[in-house]
Amino acid sequence: MTLKHKILLVEDDANLAFVVKDSLQMKGYEVTLCGDCKQAIQVFKPTSFQVCLVDVMLPYVDGFAVARHIREHDKEVPILFLTAKSMTEDKLEGFKTGADDYITKPFSFEELFYRIEVFLRRRKPLMDTRAGSIAIGAYTFDAAKLSLCCPSEQRTLTQREGIILELLCRHINNTLKREEILNQVWGDDDYFMGRSLDVFISKLRKYLHHDPTVQIINHHGVGFSLRVEEGNN
Repeated sequence: MTLKHKILLVEDDANLAFVVKDSLQMKGYEVTLCGDCKQAIQVFKPTSFQVCLVDVMLPYVDGFAVARHIREHDKEVPILFLTAKSMTEDKLEGFKTGADDYITKPFSFEELFYRIEVFLRRRKPLMDTRAGSIAIGAYTFDAAKLSLCCPSEQRTLTQREGIILELLCRHINNTLKREEILNQVWGDDDYFMGRSLDVFISKLRKYLHHDPTVQIINHHGVGFSLRVEEGNN
């Protein structure tokens, strides 16, 4: 018997929540529904869900707080925001709190199902078949465990941060095209996804700042390269 994928749904609109939950269950998912931030925080436990669907506009506290709580306890589980907001600034704020993607209301269930399936396919992503770790200057990156370590710091990356860094490591000291990263990570290369990629690149640069010989270079209009000075990789 195939185990059902478990989804956390955080949505305060009772009508929409019922329809989304019912539709997901008909697709074979096991859904836990919470109507506000407090319930979601009480229910969430690390490794208990494969995907989290979180409405941005919630009573008491917004969905960004839910995402921050989830990320404090689980760096890997994908978070998809459900939102009526379409402003780029709001979406970028969501990515900064640890979200992986957005879907704007009203949305089609076909699109929602597709995005969930993309997350599930990448839940154990590109690096699952790889053993060992990767040296990046003074850093050691374990792609399977999503850990990035240097003598002064150890950090657990989110799933999407890990995938992007692993892609850069595969092409170390060479330029990786933006569209290649976007298609492999998001399945699309539109303008908004490009802005999202820039946010993740900025975060990775901060994580790697302890070693000045390691840089992520932006080749404008082309892509990015992970550069490590000779003799440090």
